[in-house]
Amino acid sequence: MIRFRRFRNSTVRENLSNFIVALGLLILSLAVGIVGFVAIENYDILNAFYMAVITISTVGFTEVFELSPAGRLFTAFYIIVNLGIFAYVISVLTTFLVEGKLKSVFKDYMSDREISKLNNHVIVCGYGRNGSQACEELIREGREFLVIEKDPEIRQSVTSNLNFRMLIADAAVDNNLKAAGIERAGEIIITTPSDAANVFITLTARELKPDITIISRASEKETEAKLYRAGADRVILPDHLGGMFMAQMVTKPVVIEFLNLLTGQGQNHEKYKLESISYDDLKPRYKDKTLKDLDIWNLTGGTVVAVKDNIKGMIPNPPSDTLIGEDDTMVILCSEDNAKSLIRILTVE
Repeated sequence: MIRFRRFRNSTVRENLSNFIVALGLLILSLAVGIVGFVAIENYDILNAFYMAVITISTVGFTEVFELSPAGRLFTAFYIIVNLGIFAYVISVLTTFLVEGKLKSVFKDYMSDREISKLNNHVIVCGYGRNGSQACEELIREGREFLVIEKDPEIRQSVTSNLNFRMLIADAAVDNNLKAAGIERAGEIIITTPSDAANVFITLTARELKPDITIISRASEKETEAKLYRAGADRVILPDHLGGMFMAQMVTKPVVIEFLNLLTGQGQNHEKYKLESISYDDLKPRYKDKTLKDLDIWNLTGGTVVAVKDNIKGMIPNPPSDTLIGEDDTMVILCSEDNAKSLIRILTVE
């Protein structure tokens, strides 16, 4: 199953390289022993192999033939050298078999293969508070994504029912972003707690894939401009938004009550969501029509709250005579219960 190749996952490379080194030392030691016993004692290959094996393993079986003084001297040095080699090999094998490293290597190898097949996926850098929330939303929306997290203990804390790919690595390293398939990714969400790291990852991601969409987190307001200069398409300040949201609970409680419907935090726990449907996704009979002609409310139960026009840009609360033409996208507010039926009715089957 395992083929020796250039692994993208650094953990796989490190674990497997230890095993390969141990195996290589064992084979090299065996070869030296065979050559030595053949050259010094004139043993045939089979007897030389037997002597090398019992010497390496230190089992103490009887010699094939009585050794000459030169043979005894060679064997003495051979035993001393092999004590270290044998101890290292046993240590590596014990780590793999007893501590479960072999299972971990196999799991990482399979994950590495899956990552190589990803295309137009989302890369999430950092699985902290914001990163985990982003992942939950991506799971709900059925988007393929990969998490890069440098803390190996984070993997153990992930709930078992959340099935997604995680690469234990530092996202600030170019090769790790390449390992995550950034050349094939569509978007990258950067949520590490360090503003400096976020700026650096943004610069790296923009350099590695100029057309990727970059959404980055910032802790300080001063970092926002730096992230935009580094190439971010969107910058989110969670602490700033959280404080503003709390203040608006006082100044605009009804507005916040409405916004809570989009997160399922309303009093009746009924959840609404915003769906975006582009012109290209529409069925032919719904293309090149005005909002009045489409009559989205009666057709699907949803409400068009905005239209992104290819000329005017974003149009909130669009008038009924707004034409949905090529490169346009509708933003539709609907309940979570009828979101699937809305998409089924409007989009290509």
